[in-house]
Amino acid sequence: MTPQGLPDDRRAAGPLAGLKVLELGQLIAGPFAGKTLGDFGADVIKIEPPASGQQPGGDPLRQWRMLHEGTSVWWQVQSRNKRSVVLDLRTPEGREAVRTLIDDADVLIENFKPGTLEKWGLGPDELLRTNPGLVMLRISGYGQDGPYRDLPGFAVVAEAMGGLRHLMGEPGRVPVRAGVSLGDTLAALHGVIGVLLALQARSQSVSPEAPRGRGQVVDVALYEAVFNCMESLLPEYSAFGAVREPAGSALPGIAPSNAYRCADGQVVIGGNGDSIYKRLMSAIGRDDLGQDPALASNAGRAAQVDRIDAAITAWTVARNVDDVVSTLQAVSVPVGRIYTVRDIAADPHFQARGMIQRIVTATGLALDVPGVVPRLSETPGGLFRPAPALGEHTQEVLGRK
Repeated sequence: MTPQGLPDDRRAAGPLAGLKVLELGQLIAGPFAGKTLGDFGADVIKIEPPASGQQPGGDPLRQWRMLHEGTSVWWQVQSRNKRSVVLDLRTPEGREAVRTLIDDADVLIENFKPGTLEKWGLGPDELLRTNPGLVMLRISGYGQDGPYRDLPGFAVVAEAMGGLRHLMGEPGRVPVRAGVSLGDTLAALHGVIGVLLALQARSQSVSPEAPRGRGQVVDVALYEAVFNCMESLLPEYSAFGAVREPAGSALPGIAPSNAYRCADGQVVIGGNGDSIYKRLMSAIGRDDLGQDPALASNAGRAAQVDRIDAAITAWTVARNVDDVVSTLQAVSVPVGRIYTVRDIAADPHFQARGMIQRIVTATGLALDVPGVVPRLSETPGGLFRPAPALGEHTQEVLGRK
């Protein structure tokens, strides 16, 4: 993708072409939702604050992590397919300009602290009165109501409250975190699901009184998005009083599924299917374990997981990663290297699937960025527009009004 983006007809073919999205959020959760909609053809207009005092202006993500010529390379991913408009929402003039843009918008995305939009006169009561078809995606730490509503919430707290952080790491050690903000991304994806559901509901509510259909508010809490992915955590506690504890690289109650040391690194092996387990044991020369009736089902294997893991480790530590992977792949046992980004960038499967795309930024930097997920066979998404400079489209957007 060049700084000029791809031809307009590619964008027009996207499944969300014609959808006008106004993004008021900053940093990760709200903007990731906007990026996802933009990847599939929506016209995403990002509202950014102007410079003020020592503050450079714009979404703070512009200055996060590694910069090239003053701008984060992360920005090139998070804000692709968007237009940037500078408005100061703290001023009456800025709020009035936003209201004008909202009047014919399909979707509004915001991830401010609850009550902020209401303070500015931009709450759902006001906006849905002037634009009854508007879908408002509101992402916050704890949701728009409840006793914790007004507390500040970041992904790090949401991951802890949602139950994820307690399970991460080794037993008896301080819980660790993933090196990315999972809580934000999970909330963003739940938000996109909510937006698409609300748009579907809107299309089904078209009437003479509501020619565009009825909009609604999509309320996503970061901790709830994390909690929604916690599988059997709550029902096991409810039924048995079981409090799941961290288990390092293993998956408790499912065996064998773990990370294993090799002579020159580590691999992950998922041998927990009944027939897969037998093939795995045969491949490592332990048919005695593979044919043991007590280990024929997952329940039996889970009860003797230490014994099984010890047998697998005894085999893997004597071999290098390539040998382990090739041997197990040959007998259809799920196995994989533990990739660094260097491995990802060099992997032919990522390339073949279009998961690594080369762009050229406005400053001339050739940059590899993640491709579009999910893949649609007939109306695929794409990288239509490079991430904008601050306020690049202010006149273009506001000049139409």
